[in-house]
Amino acid sequence: MTQPAIGDTAPDFSLPRDGGEMVNLSDFKGKKVVLYFYPKDDTPGCTKEAIGFTDMVDAFAVEDTVVLGVSKDSVKKHDRFVAKHELKIALLSDEEGDVCERYGTWVEKSMYGKTYMGIERATYLIGADGKIAQAWRKVKVPGHVEAVLEAVRAA
Repeated sequence: MTQPAIGDTAPDFSLPRDGGEMVNLSDFKGKKVVLYFYPKDDTPGCTKEAIGFTDMVDAFAVEDTVVLGVSKDSVKKHDRFVAKHELKIALLSDEEGDVCERYGTWVEKSMYGKTYMGIERATYLIGADGKIAQAWRKVKVPGHVEAVLEAVRAA
């Protein structure tokens, strides 16, 4: 499993989003993209992160930046999550895990001595040129959205 490094061209993808429409990374050529990976809809940390990005979506838009969340949840689960929390960001469904693999976020995790495979919370800032401008791995939710916005403004 490899992960794209700063300066690498971001791996393109085509995934369904909440609502069912297909989204391609290449659709956003010329814009900055915040691509964040999270473990599961409607869990405490993931909910806080999604609400945080939603609360700041206008500030990202001012910077010509799109925010896309990715998990292995189905479009149907994303639809419920978006409706329940009135989210204003696109949530992409990577049920097969291909995009998670290409971005190096499908990793071995452990809890209470048991190991299992899951999504590592991670965020990539993709520049308007389509290259990885910044990467955050093993993200802790408090303060993260603000740190990403600061990086977007500096890019």
